[in-house]
Amino acid sequence: MSAESLAIHSAALEEADSAVTWYARRSRRAAGMFLDELDRAIDQIRQNREQYSPDEFSARRLVLRRFPFAIVFRRVAAGVEIIAIAHGRRRPGYWRERLG
Repeated sequence: MSAESLAIHSAALEEADSAVTWYARRSRRAAGMFLDELDRAIDQIRQNREQYSPDEFSARRLVLRRFPFAIVFRRVAAGVEIIAIAHGRRRPGYWRERLG
């Protein structure tokens, strides 16, 4: 794994926590699978962030395989910043204000 730092926006943490809570109310197994998928995706981003093309706001995204979420992130001087754990049904680009 890369030695670069990983920062997670507080709102992205809240989004992840909300998703885990939602899945846990329905199935502990599903909540665990969601967390495992997030961990795998974050490791993938840290290992090869350049694999994902930036959009017009320099944000990149990795779409989770098994869940309707995308991890929105950007390169920063020290490594990677996760900006959002965005559900696929949310308004596109709602997280742009976090780029400030």
